[in-house]
Amino acid sequence: MLYGFVFRASGWHQLATAMLSIVLFTAGTIPLEVQRRIVNAATENGSYRTIALLVLIYILLALTEGSVKLVLNIYSSWIGEAAVRWLRLQVFQTSSASGTNDSKVASEGVQLSIILAEAEPVGGFVGSSISEPLLQIGILTAVCGYLVYLQPLMTIIVVTIFLPQSGFVPIMQAAINRRVGKKISIMRNVSEDIVHMGRAIDTDGVQASRIGGVFLINMSIYKIKFTMNFMMNLMTQMGYAGIFAVGGYFVVTGKTEIGTVVAFVSGLSKINDPWGDLVNWYRDLRVTQVKYRLIFNSAQIETSTATESAVLQSLSNDFRLRT
Repeated sequence: MLYGFVFRASGWHQLATAMLSIVLFTAGTIPLEVQRRIVNAATENGSYRTIALLVLIYILLALTEGSVKLVLNIYSSWIGEAAVRWLRLQVFQTSSASGTNDSKVASEGVQLSIILAEAEPVGGFVGSSISEPLLQIGILTAVCGYLVYLQPLMTIIVVTIFLPQSGFVPIMQAAINRRVGKKISIMRNVSEDIVHMGRAIDTDGVQASRIGGVFLINMSIYKIKFTMNFMMNLMTQMGYAGIFAVGGYFVVTGKTEIGTVVAFVSGLSKINDPWGDLVNWYRDLRVTQVKYRLIFNSAQIETSTATESAVLQSLSNDFRLRT
């Protein structure tokens, strides 16, 4: 359901962001080889002219990577904001079209919650729904391929630290998703009572109880999230330790160059950052699926394929008219 909304709303724009992502992860991998050559040239008494040329190439690559990333971020943000606008307007349109039939209209409190809070993270996800995983997976694939080319045995250390994470991250994220759904339901109840009473008053303590429940849910989400981050960071540091140990042994025994070890240290950093971004994207994906399903159901939008296509096509047309 979520990706049906994404593709129908911004299909061609997703293709453009995908192309920018390919350029970006390509430009981001080449500097590893340049770094290795600079270090080797410096430690093996190479000419300074060669070093200066490599440094200039490195700067140009950094400028290219930064410029492409700037364009991609702005473009993705525009796509996301346009989707947020549409979701908010759709609540008004759905409510108006439904007339006075209460069975077809979400409560005022739920509408308020959707317009003010829920639409933004859902619509914002549209901008990075394709480009983000493509970029991060591209970086991971390119960097790992380069490290295998340099030293296959040391690459095993790098890959090993990420395998367990692919197991515990989905489990912990599922626990977070359940809590997010409960939190949204409680906050909608809070909004409904405020609208019903005409102002934010709490005569019977129900609202205070709900707010306390949200506090407890948020704290449990934080505990799971930061525990996950702790486990991921710990495994990354173990990876650095393994590279220093094995790489140091290979350098001492003459089986590799110091530049290769430097490239592996930089490579692990290049892998760790996109891996973390990919995990964050997965978190957003799973949470956004929960939120979008609640918005879709609460707005009483018809679930037939034809109706959904027509509704989402209007957003796609709006995108094209403004580009």
